[in-house]
Amino acid sequence: MSSDSNFQLNRRRFLSNFAFAGTAIATGVGSWVVPAGWANAAAGPIKVGIATDLTGPIGYAGNADANVAKMVIKQINDAGGLLGRPLELYIEDTASNEAVAVGNVRKLIQRDKVDMVLGGVTSSMRNAIKDVIVSRGKTLYIYPQLYEGKECTANLFCTGPTPAQQCDEFIPWLIKNGGKKFALPSANYVWPHTLNAYARKVIEANGGEVVLEEYYPLDQIDFSSTVNRIISNKVDVVFNTIIPPGVGPFFKQLYEAGFLKNGGRLACVYYDENTLGINQPAEIEGLASCLDYFKAVAKDDPVSAKIQAEYDKAFPGTFLFAAGSAATGTYRGLKLWEAAVKEAGKIDRDGVAAALDHAKIAEGPGGPAEMVPGKRHCKMNMYTAVAKNGSYEIVERSKGLVDPKEC
Repeated sequence: MSSDSNFQLNRRRFLSNFAFAGTAIATGVGSWVVPAGWANAAAGPIKVGIATDLTGPIGYAGNADANVAKMVIKQINDAGGLLGRPLELYIEDTASNEAVAVGNVRKLIQRDKVDMVLGGVTSSMRNAIKDVIVSRGKTLYIYPQLYEGKECTANLFCTGPTPAQQCDEFIPWLIKNGGKKFALPSANYVWPHTLNAYARKVIEANGGEVVLEEYYPLDQIDFSSTVNRIISNKVDVVFNTIIPPGVGPFFKQLYEAGFLKNGGRLACVYYDENTLGINQPAEIEGLASCLDYFKAVAKDDPVSAKIQAEYDKAFPGTFLFAAGSAATGTYRGLKLWEAAVKEAGKIDRDGVAAALDHAKIAEGPGGPAEMVPGKRHCKMNMYTAVAKNGSYEIVERSKGLVDPKEC
């Protein structure tokens, strides 16, 4: 999501106060081994590497992603593996620390000799480890997180939403269900700048107006002057990219100033079920978000319901299966890779990458997905949801798979 680790570190450090409460953080890493006895067992297992934050401030997201990987690998092995061979999962902790991550990811490439690496939550983490994986290690890399776009490295495939997927249909909905006057209060680093530049174009193309765009230090918590300008300018929609620790106080101050009471609409595209707990429900009532999956989707989608139930049964606790943590992108990435390996009939990087370039899956969390040929990004369904009494309700679904418009 971010190209600056400070965003994620501050955001997740705040969230960890409640996400980790009463829960021991898993710190073990290594391989998750399955029995031999397969059709092509003599060829050895196909090795899958997961590089994610098991520890550190964003450990809740990394543990969820690792859990999803375990679940999907088990599904594939229970169905007979790939190419008659079992899958073996190797998990390394990137520890929310790029310096630590590089060394640990190098183990996946040099020691474990994995055939593919999936992982990285922050964009700064992706940028730190991608050279180790793709250029030096000559290994396929799948990045599963929603992010600011513009990653067009060969043999690196992205399976999370991009700004186009989060804005093109969401912003017209906000104009219709909020109003035309937008404020863009933002944390001061690359993700908000990049996302806002895209959002502004969509706002103006749909007849809206940006009346305020401001950037604040990551640790700012007093937004009284900003709130006053929002109220005095009669802003209809606050399209927020302030992140923790500031976002909680900001939303609270907006609420206390009467923004919601007077018909204002909050919007925040990184908000999922994990982040709803930052504020009291009344302070964010009506907040709208746009992601590739919300738990509410499972109410009407049997496939999503099955995936959600399987995850919840296997991994009860605070590491939630949610779109904002890249859990959905991890599931989608592994299943697209599985389809590519089956088509390629081999596991070498070039062969699998060629097949992954146009891979499709008919089922997944939130629906089907497919790679856009030549673009290394993924089409997927997108959902607009609104916070009501502390949980999300789906209010709009994309009309078909949404193009990422990248590369």
